[in-house]
Amino acid sequence: MKKLVLLPLIIGLLALLWSCNNQQPNENRTIVSGQLQVLTDETLLPIMEEQVAVFEHLYRQADVALSTGQENQIITKLLNGDAEVVILTRLLNDEEKKFFEARSFQPRIHQFATDAVALIGNQSNADSVLTVEDLIGIMRGEQPAGQQLRLVFDNPNSSTVRFLKELAGVDSLPTANLYGMKSNADVLRHVYETPQSIGVLGINWIVRPDSSLRKYAEGVKVLGVRNEAGKTGGDGYYKPSQSNLAEGLYPLSRPVYVINAEPRRGLGMGFAAFLTGLSGQRIILKSGLMPDSLPPRELFIRK
Repeated sequence: MKKLVLLPLIIGLLALLWSCNNQQPNENRTIVSGQLQVLTDETLLPIMEEQVAVFEHLYRQADVALSTGQENQIITKLLNGDAEVVILTRLLNDEEKKFFEARSFQPRIHQFATDAVALIGNQSNADSVLTVEDLIGIMRGEQPAGQQLRLVFDNPNSSTVRFLKELAGVDSLPTANLYGMKSNADVLRHVYETPQSIGVLGINWIVRPDSSLRKYAEGVKVLGVRNEAGKTGGDGYYKPSQSNLAEGLYPLSRPVYVINAEPRRGLGMGFAAFLTGLSGQRIILKSGLMPDSLPPRELFIRK
C-alpha cells in the first residue's frame, strides 16, 4: 500500500528533475556563457577570428560560432532574425532602422575600430601610389592618363565595393577594368600573380595573414593614396598605417561596428563588451586596424 502511495510522488519528482534539466541550457545563457552565432563582413575575418579565439579562451563556457557573408546578405539575415550579432562597416540606414522601430526594438550598436580599405599592387608595377581622383575615375569607367589599371574586388556585393561606389557617387559598376573574385584571399593571390592589377581588400588581410596566405601578402605592395585637393590627406600620399588612420590622413578609412540585436541580455552583450573593452582593443591594435579607444601603456621606471 505504501508503495502505491509513494509511486505518484516518485513519478512527480522524476518529471520535475527532467523539466529542470531541459531548462538548464536556457539558464546558462548569460553574458559570459552559452552559445552565440556572429556573422562578420568577410573583409574583417582575420581580426574577428582572433577576437573569438581570445574571448573563448577567457570565458571557457562561451561558444561563439563565427561565419562570414556579403554585406547585403548579412543585413538580410539580421532583419530576418537569422542572425542576432553582426560585424559591419556601416550603420543601419533609415529603412533598416524603421524595420526595428516597427517592432519597438532598437539594436545596440557600438563602434570598436577603424578599418582601412587597402589598395595593393603587383611587385612588378612601376607605380606604388594612386590618387583618390584616379580611383574615382576608374569606378566611373575612366583610366588615369598613360595607365591601364584593373581594380580587383573580393566580390561585387562586398562592403568594399559599396564603399568605393559611394566615394565615386555611382550606382552601378562599369563593365570594363573591374574584376570580382570570391574572397579577399582570392584578391591577394590574383594581384600576386597578375601585373597591372590593383587589389581592394581590408588591411588586416595584409597585416595578419594566416600561414597559407603569408607568401602572397609579403609578395605584394600596399599603395599610398592621396586625397582630393583641399581635403585632409590631400597634401601627400599616405599608406593605411595606424598613425595615418588616427590622424585621418588615409582617405579610404571606415568605421567598424558590432550590432547586437539580441532581444534580451545574453552572450552577444558580453561579446560586444569584450570587443570595446581593454582586451578586445589590444587585439585591434595588433591587427593593423585602429582601435576605437587606445589601450593605456604602463611604464615601470626602476631607480
